[in-house]
Amino acid sequence: MRKIIEKEFALNYLNKYGSQMTVGNGYLGVRGALEEEYPEQVRGMYVAGIYNRPSGSVSSELVNLPDVTRFQVMLDGEVFSMQAGKVHAYERFLDMDMGELVRKITWESSAGKKYQLNFHRFISKAVKHVIAAKVEITPLNDRMKVKVKTGIDAQQTNFGTQQLAESSLRIFDEELMVGEYETIESKQRITVATKVNEKGIFTAKNRQLMTEVEQEVAVNETFTLEKISMVTSSLDEVDMEFPKVSYADLKTASETVWADFWEHAGVRVESMNEFDQFALDFACYHLEIMTPKDDFRCSVGAKGLTGEGYKGHIFWDTEIFIMPFFLYNQPGIAKQLLQYRYLHLKEAKEKAVKNGYNGALYPWESAFSGEEETPEFAAINIRTGTRQKVASAISEHHLVADIAYAVCEYESATGDAQFMADCGAELLLETAEFWISRATNRNGRLEILDVIGPDEYTEHIDNNTYTNYMAHYNVKKALEWNKDNKTFVAQAEKFLENLYLPVENEAGLIPQDDTFLQKDWINLDKYKAAQGTQGILLDYSRQEVNELQILKQADLVMLFYLFPKMFAPEVVKKNLDYYEKRTIHDSSLSKAIHAIVENQTGNRAQAYQFFQEACLIDLGSEPHSSDDGLHAASLGAIWLAVVFGFAGIDTSAELLEIAPNLPDAWQSVAFEFVWQGETIAVKIAPNTLQLSKNTKSVLELVIYGEKQQLTDTLTINLEQKDVSL
Repeated sequence: MRKIIEKEFALNYLNKYGSQMTVGNGYLGVRGALEEEYPEQVRGMYVAGIYNRPSGSVSSELVNLPDVTRFQVMLDGEVFSMQAGKVHAYERFLDMDMGELVRKITWESSAGKKYQLNFHRFISKAVKHVIAAKVEITPLNDRMKVKVKTGIDAQQTNFGTQQLAESSLRIFDEELMVGEYETIESKQRITVATKVNEKGIFTAKNRQLMTEVEQEVAVNETFTLEKISMVTSSLDEVDMEFPKVSYADLKTASETVWADFWEHAGVRVESMNEFDQFALDFACYHLEIMTPKDDFRCSVGAKGLTGEGYKGHIFWDTEIFIMPFFLYNQPGIAKQLLQYRYLHLKEAKEKAVKNGYNGALYPWESAFSGEEETPEFAAINIRTGTRQKVASAISEHHLVADIAYAVCEYESATGDAQFMADCGAELLLETAEFWISRATNRNGRLEILDVIGPDEYTEHIDNNTYTNYMAHYNVKKALEWNKDNKTFVAQAEKFLENLYLPVENEAGLIPQDDTFLQKDWINLDKYKAAQGTQGILLDYSRQEVNELQILKQADLVMLFYLFPKMFAPEVVKKNLDYYEKRTIHDSSLSKAIHAIVENQTGNRAQAYQFFQEACLIDLGSEPHSSDDGLHAASLGAIWLAVVFGFAGIDTSAELLEIAPNLPDAWQSVAFEFVWQGETIAVKIAPNTLQLSKNTKSVLELVIYGEKQQLTDTLTINLEQKDVSL
């Protein structure tokens, strides 16, 4: 059974577990907050696409919606709290097999009365609007009088910012509580309906619509209160009927859908370290519950639906780190994520014009509107009182090519000619026209000046290698798909012929940008030991960091991952070693990408270490590392590290290539991989590679450099292969 387990109650970890134990289905996400109130605990319920721009703010925020998870429990006159009385037994776990959060407590009140309290909660995978909860309370040594107060609590805010206006509160048929709300600026409507299975007394006060249920219960008898809630918004096409079924019925239907997901999208690893399988399950579960399934107006925020970090904004994380999981499991969802970008081509073109360019310049941070949402300034420096200007929206333009790369990746994997005709070719054309206008004629060649690459500790530099190569790829692919556009063809050919693409120098090093290799280098051991904290910025100003050989995250190494055949293996290895020594890995995106490239160069031990460290980004022991939500791109990268790293899958050529190189700790890995309409079951053990599919059609692929044909089953003896590199 796949479980995230909390074995003892600790206030310090409330919000970390709140993120980790989020339940959801891609439409709805509800944080794993405890039912009763505790200091600093952050509740959160989010619907994909529901954003609001608060008064005075330049950025939209993913709205924290009215809460339905809170239960105030009073037992024989004493309010239940684990900070009072005595906890005799405690267990809380998220069952990832079906997305159910369960907590079981044996509690003794200050009066010496003992109770067993069990709390259950899930969001339906079968009916996307439905949240189900259940409370079971059993008196263990005396009869009890129980009062439970619950309902719809619209006192929720985004860390103090009120996003919703209350439209109406109603009770229907003396059982159904309904609250209707509207976001203050964006005017999106939200309806929250809920009911419990016992008669209670209703109250409406201070943005709360509540019912209080009271009962007398005999010793060892169990009081059960079921609460079914439903959330809809103005983004929904139809009015939904409130379900008239029990918690158990809803759970059974949801379990069936979850079982299908795990059968096809799960990755099974036999490892000497059980944590590897757990981390993979954790990543797959959260990728599934954070990604919208049937609405291309919505995409995936940097924290998914697990918290309010980055205000719920959408970055390059989606296309480069998250989309591949769906592309090679559920390609229809990958298509939908690209349709979100196509939907906002107009806003991207408007941003390009505003900044003096042609084509489409996508926002560094996006939300529902598709407009630029990046804050102009970062947090205030509390010592100087000044704000650091955020340069990403102005100069971090590689996102444009990242989106184009994802379009090409989708087309290559699916052969979806209709998508390319409807959306893809135009996306490639408009993004390519941006790069053509973005380049400057200098030194007898075209250069791309004043950019920020993936390494965000090096700002406002010229000819970032990652950006230049990605722009070149973008324009080259646009040319392939827009050959009838004669004006564009001429411009594109000139761009491709003249764009400066940095190559290795006499020492075998590829410069990250024009000036990086000339900068001073400092010992980074202290900061690598505290990676992820951005501790370097406590000792050095951003300007000082900018003038040193310091990387926040994989930059050139990212290029090696996306284009595994672009550079000779010895060049990749030399540059990987050089740049890793200068990389703090302060970004959650970095470690897993380094793991993939380390594995490609034959350094399995280092690759495995990086992989395990990447898994700890959200699952490590630090109490507050994920308080404001999980690192969505990091979760996607964990899956990438297994499939494109250790399993050795390479989709960069016309034929699918596989060259596994498993860690010594792994006995086997197995997963399904969808490629050009075929679902391939992949099973890798130390001595064998087995591929199988359910059709009899012939699929050509390359295994360790040799062409092979897969009809139904193909088994390769790896003992005869050189898998060291």
